[in-house]
Amino acid sequence: MRMVGIGASAGGLASLEDFFRNTPCDTGMAFLVVQHLDPTQKALLPELLQRFTEMPVFEARQNMPVRADSIYVIPPNRELRVLDQTLKLQQPTQNRGLRLPINVLFSSLASAQNERAIAVVLSGMGSDGTLGLQAIKATGGLTVVQSPASAQFDAMPKSAITAGCADIVAPADELPARILAYVRRVPEPNPNQSPEPDHQADISLRRLDPLLSLLQRHTRHDFSLYKPTTLNRRIERRMAIHGISDLADYTHFLAENNQEVQLLFRELLIGVTQFFRDPETWDYLVETGLPELLTSQPKEHMLRAWVVGCSTGEEAYSLAIAFTEALENTKPGQALNLQIFASDISPEAIAVARRGQYPLSIERTVSETRLARFFTRHDNYYQIQPSIRDKILFTTHDVILDPPFTKLDVIACRNLLIYFDLSLQRRILPLFHYSLRPNGLLMLGSSETIGRLNHLFVPLKPKMRLYRCKPFESDRHSDFLLKSFPPMSTMPQEQPVQSTRIPPEGATNTLQSAADHVLLQFYAPAAVVLNADADIVYISGRTGKYLEPAAGKANWNIHAMAREGLREPLYTALRQASDQSEPLELTGVLVQTGAGAQAVDVTLQALREPDALKGMTMVVFRDAPTPAVSRRRKPASVTESDYALEIQRYQKEIESLRQQAKQTREELQASNEELQSTNEELQSANEELTTSKEEMQSMNEELQTINTELQTKLDDLALAQSDMQNVLNSIEIAVLFLDQDLNVRRYTERAATIINLRESDIGRPLSDLTTSLRYPKLQEDARNTLDTLAVSEKQITTDDERWFSVRIIPYRRLDNMIDGVVITLVDITETKNLESSLRNKPEA
Repeated sequence: MRMVGIGASAGGLASLEDFFRNTPCDTGMAFLVVQHLDPTQKALLPELLQRFTEMPVFEARQNMPVRADSIYVIPPNRELRVLDQTLKLQQPTQNRGLRLPINVLFSSLASAQNERAIAVVLSGMGSDGTLGLQAIKATGGLTVVQSPASAQFDAMPKSAITAGCADIVAPADELPARILAYVRRVPEPNPNQSPEPDHQADISLRRLDPLLSLLQRHTRHDFSLYKPTTLNRRIERRMAIHGISDLADYTHFLAENNQEVQLLFRELLIGVTQFFRDPETWDYLVETGLPELLTSQPKEHMLRAWVVGCSTGEEAYSLAIAFTEALENTKPGQALNLQIFASDISPEAIAVARRGQYPLSIERTVSETRLARFFTRHDNYYQIQPSIRDKILFTTHDVILDPPFTKLDVIACRNLLIYFDLSLQRRILPLFHYSLRPNGLLMLGSSETIGRLNHLFVPLKPKMRLYRCKPFESDRHSDFLLKSFPPMSTMPQEQPVQSTRIPPEGATNTLQSAADHVLLQFYAPAAVVLNADADIVYISGRTGKYLEPAAGKANWNIHAMAREGLREPLYTALRQASDQSEPLELTGVLVQTGAGAQAVDVTLQALREPDALKGMTMVVFRDAPTPAVSRRRKPASVTESDYALEIQRYQKEIESLRQQAKQTREELQASNEELQSTNEELQSANEELTTSKEEMQSMNEELQTINTELQTKLDDLALAQSDMQNVLNSIEIAVLFLDQDLNVRRYTERAATIINLRESDIGRPLSDLTTSLRYPKLQEDARNTLDTLAVSEKQITTDDERWFSVRIIPYRRLDNMIDGVVITLVDITETKNLESSLRNKPEA
C-alpha cells in the first residue's frame, strides 16, 4: 500500500478541497494530511474535509493503523510520523514559530516507504516541506507540488520548486490524476522478483543504448554497465512523470531538453544512506577490526581511507567516528592521524556532505552518546563537529572513469556494487585490491560479496562483508589489474599542457621553426610556465625529474607536483619572484628523485611581457653537479671563518623570518578576532530575526487557517439562516421574535401585515409599534411571560373584524437560556364565523 503525505498551510483548505474532490475513493492509497494548526484550538479540518470526499476522514491517534482508501488528519499541537504502517504522534519540541510538521511527516515517509512514498506540497507560506521532499526524492519516491499560480499562498510551492525537488507541478485539482497515472505506470518494487536472464538484460540495454549514449555525451558518465533493472525502473519513473509511454519519444524529449538530462542523471544516482548502517558491522569494526589495524601500524603512520559512493556523507562521517572510538579504546591519549577520501559522482550530494548538516531524524540511528560528542544540535538540524569534519576530504569522482586513490588502509564501498553488472564488479574489486595496502580492510554492503576473488581478499567475519587484503603478486595479476584500471589511468604520467599562445600561420612549416622546436625539445633546459595560482599552463622539455603528478584527481598545481626537497624552497621563491623584476636564482637545491638526491639550480622570472604571458612566472630547472667532499683539508682558520659567516647569515635570515612570521601571526590573530566577533554579532542578530520571522509566519499561518475555518462556519450559518427564513415564510404564520427588552429581533412577512413593521424596525421596542390588534395588554402579557415563563394564549380581534389567536411563549436558546419571547398570530376568522353561524342557527 502506498501512502501519500500532503502538506498545506495558509490557504490550504481550498487546495485540499480541489484535491480530494478529484480523488477517487478506490485508489488503494492512504492519505496523510498535515496542516499548520493553532495548538490551542480544536481542529475542524476532519469535518471540513469529509464534505469533499466519500473516503472516511479520521483525526490521527497514537498507534492507529493506516488503511487504504482513508484520510488521516494531524491533530493540533502534535507531530505526525509513520512507522511500520502505524501512525505515531509526538509532542513538538520546538517553539511555535520553529515547528516544521510537514518536514517531519515527509522524512518519516521516506524512511518507511522508500520508493513507494509520495509527497504533495500545497498552498502555504514559508518553506516547510522542502527538506522533506528532498528526503523523499533521495529514496526514489514521487514529489508533487501545486503550481504557484494556482495557490492562494505560493511560498511553499516556490520553495520546493526552487530547491529542484518537484517531479510534478500542476494545479491542485489536476494532481490526483497525475499521481494515479504515475502509480499505474510505475508499479511497486517487488523485492522477491528474480533477476532478468542475461539475454533479456542484453535486449534491455540495446533498447536503452541511444538514451545512455545521449546521457554520456552530456554528463561524461557511462551507465551502460549498470544493472538493466535499475536503469529501467528509474527511466520508467521519469517517463511516468512526464506522461510519456514510448521510450523513443522520451529519448527524443531528452535530446531537446538539457534540464531533463540533468534530472535523469540525478535519478540514476542511488542516494540511499544513513549513519552506522548495519550496526553489527560497525560494532565489530570499532571493537575488533580497526583496533587490529591500529596496533599493527607505527605511531607516525598516516592512516588513509576511501569511501566510494559516499552520497551525502553519512558513511564517511561514521567511519571517522569509528576510527576515533577505536583509537581511544586501543591507544588512549594518542592523536588520530587520519585522512579519509570520500567520493561520489553527484555534485549535489557532495555539497550536502561538505556542509555536514543532517536532520533531527538521525536520532533514530545515532546513539545519544555519539550525538552529544560528535554533533552540535541546532533548531532544525545536527552539525558535525569540526574535529570529525577536518579528517574528511569530499570530492566528485567516478570510480569507473577516474584514477583511484592508492596506499589505503581502508576502503568502504557499501551498497554501490549491487547496482553494477557482474563484468563491472570484476573490474572494480581488483582495483580496490591494488589501492589497498597489504592487510588493508575492505567494507562492502550487506548484499555484496567478493565473488570468486578469494585470492585477493580473505573474509574477517561471516555475514559482515568485511575483508582483509591479501598480498598477491603475479604477472597474470598485473596484466589483469592494468585491464581493470579506469580509462583515465592509461594516460601518460607526463603530458605537455597545450600553450594558449597561437603561433603565426605557416610558422610551423618552416625549416627554422622546425629546428627551433627540436632544439627547445632536446637541448633547452626543462621549464614550466605558471599562472597566478601556481598552476602549470605550459611545459617545455623533460620535467619528470623535478615534478611528478600527484595521486588522485589530476592536479596541475606545481606545489602538488614538486618532488620532495623542492616544494618548500619553491614556495618561498615564488612569493619573492613576484615582487621583483630581476630573475631569482636558487642554487644547489637537493631534490629526491627515483635515482637518489640530485642537486638542481632553479631560476624564477616573473613575466610582464608580452601581454599573453603577463602576470605569469617561468621556472627553469638545470641539473647541478653534486658537490664532492674534498680530500684535502683546508686551513682550519679559513674553514672556521667561512662557517662562522655562513652561520651568522643564516641566523639573521632565521631571525628576520621569525619576526615577519610573528608580526603576520599577530595581525592575522587580531583580524581573526575582529571577524569572529563581528560574525558572532551578525549571527546572533540573524538568529533573532529568523526566529521572530518564523514565529510571526507561524502565527500568520495559524490565523489564516482559523480564518478559513471561521469563514466556512459563517457560510454554513448564512445558509441555515436562509433555510429558517424560508421555512417561516412558507408556513404563512405571523411570528414576531422579541429580545429580553421586548425589542424586535426578527419577524415574518405575515406579521408585517398585522403589526406595522419594516426592516428598519429591527431593534425597536414593541411599545413603539402600531398594530391593528385590539390588544392593549400585548406588551404587559409579553413581559409577564418573560418573567414567569408562563405561556399566554388569547383570541383577539382586529380593526377590520378579523380574529387571531395570539400565543406568547418564552424564547429558549440551545443552551436552555431564556432570551426573549416569541409571539405567534394565527388567523381564526373563519373558525369564529363558523362558530357564530352555528350559534345563530335556529334549533329544529
